[in-house]
Amino acid sequence: MGHDELVAEALATPVRGWDFTPLRERVREEPPPWSYERLLRERLKDAPSLLDLGTGGGEFLAGLAPLPPRTAATEGHPPNLPLARDRLAPLGVEVAPVGEDDVLPFPDASFALVANRHESYDPREVRRVLTGDGVFVTQQVGGRDLDEVNQALGAPPREGRDWDLASASAALAGAGLVVGWSAEVWTRTTFHDVGALVLF
Repeated sequence: MGHDELVAEALATPVRGWDFTPLRERVREEPPPWSYERLLRERLKDAPSLLDLGTGGGEFLAGLAPLPPRTAATEGHPPNLPLARDRLAPLGVEVAPVGEDDVLPFPDASFALVANRHESYDPREVRRVLTGDGVFVTQQVGGRDLDEVNQALGAPPREGRDWDLASASAALAGAGLVVGWSAEVWTRTTFHDVGALVLF
């Protein structure tokens, strides 16, 4: 397939939830030296409650079953809500919409564990919904991720380019949370064709 066909195919490919099957074998992301899933599973064993922020279609959360007795999830992309509800309702998981302000629709001190992979969040809201001894586990993407691609394409600098471990840690501490462990790494992403870049 040529350039134009790859781009057209990518633009016509429906994306459902966080199912990135169309990118398999076409994009290679180096994994970080830690495992987000392992970090989360270690804490799930003893957690009576869990909130997953930005669950997408619920694919990852469903894969963590069995889940704590009280498990909920949020999703900010409206097309993902029915997908997440269909997948997670049989597991007893409530899925709630969340807006761009990241205000969480749950009472104070509702969750012993809050999980977040690649989703925006308000540290004050995370602190508010955590129990007194609760834990927040998050893995984020830095604001300079894929800078080389943007520069090569002549794209303007992205908003939030200063988002990194230092700024995230400072914001969490400012909200009254204690950062127990943190790490930062720059990994390589390889796109094997232009269609994969468009899909990504």
